Amino acid sequence: MAISDLYTSGAHKRNLSHFANIVKLAVADEVIVEEEQLLIDRLKRRLEITDKEYKSILENPNAYPINPPVSLDARIERLYNLSTMIVADHSIDDNQVKILDRIVIGLGFSSELLPEIVETSFLLIQKFATLDEFEEAIKKVIKL
Repeated sequence: MAISDLYTSGAHKRNLSHFANIVKLAVADEVIVEEEQLLIDRLKRRLEITDKEYKSILENPNAYPINPPVSLDARIERLYNLSTMIVADHSIDDNQVKILDRIVIGLGFSSELLPEIVETSFLLIQKFATLDEFEEAIKKVIKL
C-alpha cells in the first residue's frame, strides 16, 4: 500500500466524521429543513461521500467518532461548516448547541473558551462572514 493511499484513507475518514457531525446537527431538532438539506448535499459532494456512506450516516450519525484534522485552519473550517448548519434553518436549538459544544471540544478547541468560540461563530455566520473572515475572528478569540 502506498503512503498516498494511507493519507487518502485518513483524510476520507476525517471527512466521514465531519459529515456525520453535520448530520447530527441537522437532525438534532428532528427536522431537516430545505436549507439544511442543501448544505448537506453540498458537503456530501465536496467531502466526496458516496451514496452508500451517506445512507449509513443518515441512519446512524453517532456511529462516527469525532476525527479532527491536524491543522488549525482545517479545524476552523469544520467549525464554520458546523455553525452554518445550525444557523441554516434560522433557529438555534438548545440540543444543537449541546452537540456543537461536544464537537468543538472534540476538534481540539479549549473548553475554557468554548462559550466565546460558539457565540462568535454564530454571530459571524448570521452576518454572512466569509470563511476567511470567520477564520480571522476565531483566531482572535483563541488568541493567535
